[in-house]
Amino acid sequence: MIESPMAVLTVLVGVAALFFYLEQRTGWKGFNYFPPLLFIYATPVVLNNVGFIPSDSPVYGGLGGYALPVFIALMLFNVNVPSAVRIMGKGVLVMLLGTVGIVVGGVVSYAIVHGGLDPEAWKGYGALAGSWIGGTGNMAGVAGALETPPEMLGLAVLADNLVYVIWLPILLGSKAFADRFNRWAKVPAERIERMETAAAQEARKEEVPRMQDYLYLLFWALLVSAAAKFVAPLLPEVGEVLTTSTWTVLLVTTFALALSATPVRGIPGSHALAMAIIYVFVAGMGARASLAGFDQAPLFVLGAYIWIFIHGAFCLFGAWLFRVDVHSAAIASAANVGGAASAPVVAAYHREALVPVAILMALIGYALGNYLAILTAQLCQWVGS
Repeated sequence: MIESPMAVLTVLVGVAALFFYLEQRTGWKGFNYFPPLLFIYATPVVLNNVGFIPSDSPVYGGLGGYALPVFIALMLFNVNVPSAVRIMGKGVLVMLLGTVGIVVGGVVSYAIVHGGLDPEAWKGYGALAGSWIGGTGNMAGVAGALETPPEMLGLAVLADNLVYVIWLPILLGSKAFADRFNRWAKVPAERIERMETAAAQEARKEEVPRMQDYLYLLFWALLVSAAAKFVAPLLPEVGEVLTTSTWTVLLVTTFALALSATPVRGIPGSHALAMAIIYVFVAGMGARASLAGFDQAPLFVLGAYIWIFIHGAFCLFGAWLFRVDVHSAAIASAANVGGAASAPVVAAYHREALVPVAILMALIGYALGNYLAILTAQLCQWVGS
């Protein structure tokens, strides 16, 4: 068994790097349906359970204590709500209604299936809500805030990917029904042209990060993390959800969003740096998981499918209510369920000019994800108690 913290960290970073390398080098189409995240979590699970790496290491505590608040801050520095609203208009309202559908769907599906799940499965639901409202970073952040058992995070990762296999083709295939959908929703004829014009005006060339940009980003992320860690212990703990770790995540989220309204948002490189840390964090969660908890996978995944179709119903209702086209509705759902990785894919398939705004919408999901996923977890915990 590898015991050295440096060796354990090397294995975790190596696992994360390996699967992105394989995705880039092999071009295997399976990665379109089972993204590297799934393998990055599952591989350390196997390595731990066969005794290659330990289930307890100072590295895992370090990732939760230091990497977690830093990547949340970095992830949120780019949020630009005004630009997304200016381009998508009522399409943002569809996304927000879809977000409500995720909160409601999570509680309803948990009420249906929780009887056959572990008593702490509500924490796994909270982590999955984080992914579906925002993205992988929110999933990891909420899992850290709720101190989600690694096995429950594993079920969330598994359900996320198995639902993605079905949901992404549905979002892509909706393009074929664009004319009929737009007639049903009574979409104004000029809406799409107006969006594409606004998107073209907003488009700007992305800058290549410089060395000093990374220093600036790390300084602000560490400052936000230190401030949150100082304030969080001063706040009251309420029940099983609002603990000091939860307050830390909520405070980091709030402070980082405040900085996104300042010139900090213009510093390039924050998203890529955040995602690199997130994947190592997820690998660390996998390294602590036992295979024993995965016998609940069928019921957990069933609940996830019930959940996603409730979200879809909310998106359809939102499109009809606000008279929004099918392209915007599909991007809105992808910005929630798939985050910044999938929203541009759906946008490129529907209307290529909307790719930049798809990313902006996904960033709104990042902004909401930690707050609403923790709310979802709290509601599920009440339902199950």
